[in-house]
Amino acid sequence: MANRLGIYTMNESHRPSPKIDIVADGPYSVSGGLPLCEQWIVTNAEGESLEYREGKKYPVQPQYALCRCGQSGGKPFCDGTHETVQFDGTETASHQPYIDQAVTIEGATMLLTDQESLCAFARFCDPKGRIWNLVKETDRPEAQRLVKHEAGHCPAGRLVAWDRKTGQPLEPTFAPSLGLIEDTAKKVSGPIWVQGGVPVVSADGKAFEVRNRVTLCRCGRSTNKPFCDGTHAA
Repeated sequence: MANRLGIYTMNESHRPSPKIDIVADGPYSVSGGLPLCEQWIVTNAEGESLEYREGKKYPVQPQYALCRCGQSGGKPFCDGTHETVQFDGTETASHQPYIDQAVTIEGATMLLTDQESLCAFARFCDPKGRIWNLVKETDRPEAQRLVKHEAGHCPAGRLVAWDRKTGQPLEPTFAPSLGLIEDTAKKVSGPIWVQGGVPVVSADGKAFEVRNRVTLCRCGRSTNKPFCDGTHAA
């Protein structure tokens, strides 16, 4: 049973594999002992997103519930407020594979795929001329480095860089974990950053495509639930 902050206790020997189950009009039920910590966006003097800085780490729990309505008094954990505010958590995101929804921008040595509906507005794609322009200049080593860096820092996986010769994605390596993105430039809390191929399962039991990185809405206002669409920054 959960306490008032939505944290569950469970015998370690019975811990399931990492997974996120979406509760209908309720929280994200996280199982499998996924680590949870803050991830602050580091910016330069111009406000451009450059890196992430790890912030507060929460004690590892076998199972816990994260707020999805955006109004819990015990954020980031669920405290049941969704029931009193009559939160509408209806999922509207497509279950189609990422690659079927993305557009492709071709460059000299790299490709960039872009599924705009997943944008979490972290803005790592903007510095040094913007990634959509940089990918067309990937005959230059510096442009290659920037495209790989900027695409890999897109927390939602909206942007994926590909090696044109091998056809393989140039993905960062993540252990299964969750990050709470904090936007220092906009001074708002961003989405839940799901890393390392953690399954996300709809309230109706249908799993979304397992990906290396996705972002889940935690303000309750996304039009692409359960995924973040950047509304928090507005």
